[in-house]
Amino acid sequence: MSDYYDAFEMSPVPAAGPDTVPPEPFRGIYAMPAFATIPTSDLAASVDFWTRGLGFVDLFSIPGNVVHLRRWAFQDVLLVPAASDPAQAPAMSLTFACVLSQVDSVVEACRALRPDSVEGPRDTPWSTRDVTVITPENARIVFTAAKPFDPASQEARNLAAVGITPPGGGGNDNEGHA
Repeated sequence: MSDYYDAFEMSPVPAAGPDTVPPEPFRGIYAMPAFATIPTSDLAASVDFWTRGLGFVDLFSIPGNVVHLRRWAFQDVLLVPAASDPAQAPAMSLTFACVLSQVDSVVEACRALRPDSVEGPRDTPWSTRDVTVITPENARIVFTAAKPFDPASQEARNLAAVGITPPGGGGNDNEGHA
């Protein structure tokens, strides 16, 4: 028996590619392994932005107490009432996986709702395209989409330099990272 398993078996994140289709929002009920709780002074405005701008669904609400939002499985956010919102977004961010085809639509939808809410998109040294969105309650949300892996790219060299090699790439299959 091995302690190693393919973690992508249980992940809702599909393989990277320009034509990758994102999964539908997951509406099932499960014991959440992690979730974010975000205070807001205006539940209605926040729900509107998170659903129309960021693509979450209102899974359920307890009026005046909590709104449970979700995108894919394990992407849960609880909006809760607060007396006020912070004056500015904190340096800390919350990141959600998406697919490349969603990046531009998130940018457009969020800019239509709040023109100055979006930073990016930008490509990262680890082969993702990221967009940062500041929500009405001043949460810093990052949507990140994996780009198709190119073994000849600078990103592949960056990963190899820290010991991460692609499956079948002749490396140690990332034993030190499993």
